[in-house]
Amino acid sequence: MMKFNYSPGSCALASRIALEEAGAKYEAVWMDLEDYYEQCWPAYLCVNPKGCVPSLETERGVLTENPAILAYVAQAYPAANLAPLNDPYAFAEMQAFNSYLCSTIHVSHAHRVWGTRWSDDPAIVEAMKLKVTKNMTDGFALIENKMLKGPWVMGAQYTLSDPYLFTLARWLKGDGVDVARFPKVAAHMKRMEQRPAAQRALKGEG
Repeated sequence: MMKFNYSPGSCALASRIALEEAGAKYEAVWMDLEDYYEQCWPAYLCVNPKGCVPSLETERGVLTENPAILAYVAQAYPAANLAPLNDPYAFAEMQAFNSYLCSTIHVSHAHRVWGTRWSDDPAIVEAMKLKVTKNMTDGFALIENKMLKGPWVMGAQYTLSDPYLFTLARWLKGDGVDVARFPKVAAHMKRMEQRPAAQRALKGEG
């Protein structure tokens, strides 16, 4: 059985929803990132030297990074129809969206909670926090106006971009952004909340 390492409230929720959508058999292992920083313990660094979540331990090895785990789930469980596997261009479009979430939206959010990754100067860390609301607003404005086709990210077909967008949109309130500014994103969140797989994943996170 696969082992999925996660922390509640983290980006790992996207991959967990995907595993639930696929009907995959896996064991969820909670990593404490709040008090104990378990991801930095030697035992976990042997699993994922990057010291972060999510990571998916499979019989062939360990996969890290949401875009990679999501693509693996789509291809390992094709019957779940979680990605346009027979259309290389559409699959690449999905990956482009997921890469934007990973490389831009997630990084913008991280400047509020993990600013010490980029600077040891307290003043600089605080200055980075001041940009988070604007950067998240700008990023989601682009998603709202140019990238979210509706009703799902890629259009009529639900894909693995949808749990990923849902996961990061849940961070907006904490980043000082009212999701109501983005009606399409807000409607997408409500649709996601109604999916049984999302409900099971959220319940599993406690």
